Amino acid sequence: MANTNDFWDALTDLAKEKNISMEVLIETIENSLLIACKNNYGKADNASVEIDKATGEYHVYLSKTVVDEVADSVEEISLTDAHNIDGKLQVGDVVKIEVKSKDFGRIAATAAKNTITQKIREEERKVLYEEYYELQHKVVTGVVTRFSGSNIHVNLGKLEGFLAESEQVKGEFYKPQDRIKVYIVEVKTSNKGPRILVSRTHPELVKKLFEEEVSEVRDGIVEIKSISREAGSRTKIAVWSNDEDVDPVGACVGQNGARVNAIVNELRGEKIDIVEWDENPAYLIENALSPAKVVAVIADADEKSARVVVPDYQLSLAIGKEGQNARLAARLTGFKIDIKSETQAKEAGDFLDYEEDYDDDEYYDEDEYYDEDGEYNEDDYEEVEESSEEE
Repeated sequence: MANTNDFWDALTDLAKEKNISMEVLIETIENSLLIACKNNYGKADNASVEIDKATGEYHVYLSKTVVDEVADSVEEISLTDAHNIDGKLQVGDVVKIEVKSKDFGRIAATAAKNTITQKIREEERKVLYEEYYELQHKVVTGVVTRFSGSNIHVNLGKLEGFLAESEQVKGEFYKPQDRIKVYIVEVKTSNKGPRILVSRTHPELVKKLFEEEVSEVRDGIVEIKSISREAGSRTKIAVWSNDEDVDPVGACVGQNGARVNAIVNELRGEKIDIVEWDENPAYLIENALSPAKVVAVIADADEKSARVVVPDYQLSLAIGKEGQNARLAARLTGFKIDIKSETQAKEAGDFLDYEEDYDDDEYYDEDEYYDEDGEYNEDDYEEVEESSEEE
């Protein structure tokens, strides 16, 4: 049965539109025709389909055995009828009889159509899953479309991402059509198609934003060795340069703080501490406690613990508001950190031999601490200083 050009063109357009291979569609049509045969004749063991992939012409055949007396009209043909096809045929020979698809009953035709429709949907979901699976653990820009309770649906192009309440930053509010960047945590399959889980709180969101904004990070010259985050409030990242001529902190900060400011703005004002990574855990811990100054660090690599001494007036700053600075530093370094002031250390008999080589006027490295304005937040320091005085 010759297929019309219109049908073949429509099939080709469908393959392009749904990004489905022609081979899959052709195979689906073959299977649907076999199903139609089975539904129409009760069996399809002797049915076959031939499709010319170049022209779209297709034929459906039933292979019948030549017999003297027909017992099964689906699988057998009489010698007389066989001779009408080919006079040389003999009993026991097999002849292919073409079946006109228009002869299929309505139920058989409907079943074939449903098979094609279902297969196209399955393939479309598979293609979308594979496309978005490639984006897993990456940052994409989406548009807020709708809300379901406290959860948010984000249009990611061909599919929606699901931003659960637990993955939203407290204090961030969105409205329809807001453009936001999200981290794709996971792409899963479901009966309704791919399900994409996205996040605004994941630490990797910050890392990926730096990869987008900082060419040295993107190219692997500067590595983000560790990251700790309390979403919406503060993030600490430890960076390392594979090129001695490239300052890792400076590269991430950018000229006049331009690079880090762009990320802070995307995170809606979340503060970011950028510190230099060091293989020596004592130096790393000292850097991680920035903006507080440190007098001495004794780190036990085996126990993953460290004792730290800071100037008396820096104790509140080192610990941070509600312990945040110390908590983030511990996560960044992987060490349990015990912080004491000089007075506390001396009273406890700790660190009797350390040298007081710190500068009383140096409270922080302004290139390592940025808020939404790209500047050191003096209000934070004043708060902890006042707290220290009250104690």
